[in-house]
Amino acid sequence: MLTRSISLCIAAFALTAVAADVPKRKIAMLPGPPSHGFGCHEHKAGLMLLARLLNDNVPTVQATVIPEGWPKNPKALDGVSAIVIDCDGGSIIRQHLGELDALMKKGVGLAVLHYATCVPKGKHGDAMLRWIGGYFETHWSVNPTWMADFKKLPEHPITRGVRPFRIRDEWYYHMRFVPDMKGVTPILTAVPPDSTRKRPDGPYSNNPTVRSRMGMPEHVAWAYERPDGGGRGFGYTGNHFHWNWAHDDVRTLVLNALVWIAGAEVPPGGVRTKTPTIAELEANLDTPRPPGVSAQAIQRFIDDFKRPPRRK
Repeated sequence: MLTRSISLCIAAFALTAVAADVPKRKIAMLPGPPSHGFGCHEHKAGLMLLARLLNDNVPTVQATVIPEGWPKNPKALDGVSAIVIDCDGGSIIRQHLGELDALMKKGVGLAVLHYATCVPKGKHGDAMLRWIGGYFETHWSVNPTWMADFKKLPEHPITRGVRPFRIRDEWYYHMRFVPDMKGVTPILTAVPPDSTRKRPDGPYSNNPTVRSRMGMPEHVAWAYERPDGGGRGFGYTGNHFHWNWAHDDVRTLVLNALVWIAGAEVPPGGVRTKTPTIAELEANLDTPRPPGVSAQAIQRFIDDFKRPPRRK
């Protein structure tokens, strides 16, 4: 037993030494401005939490949050291996399409979270297809809030250490993907409740194609490998509710994805981190907690994803 412990310690030391000799891959995180109020679309706070967890637990990467979103100093993105965007309506993508395209052509990885996946059809949508393999297209994709039950996960570096799980979020689905899903690996797939397909038609709510897919599975997170080794992409449609970062499997999956798009090696057991406390989740929020909301109420929201599915 002692011999085995010594061997493990030596192996861990060797891995740390190797990591120390390898230049860290830089990940730039770009949050959009506040929009939805307390606990929702907390772009800055969510990215700052993820950056801290990466920097504390993955020695091969260095994550930096640029609070203003797109950096005022263009050189801030020099040498980055990956970019993470979390903003409303794809605003950063729409405003900096040319600069992003130049970086993507250099093989820079890109992760796009939640509402940032929604960009206009045409040149912006086409760019997203090139960069991450899919996007939210209005009058095609939909944005209901529902309890997704991810019963099976594919074998992929992004799913290392992640168990099948269920969680409520505003999971966009019926995304517009590249033809034949070429280069796309669905990461999270679930069957939405029929009620999510019965909403009135609208640019975000429903359409005849979605309505015709009752009972069919939908992809809400995916990995993308660009042709000819041109870099990696990741799309994640959840993250409306900031408190969902307290879900260990959600957090591990997204952290794994950010390491993967940067071209670093995802640990065999995934990026393991401690469950954030309420205080850690509330750090850096754009909107302070309203007087009528208690920490216990936030905890009840977090605990909701642990409840077993309701019997039909």
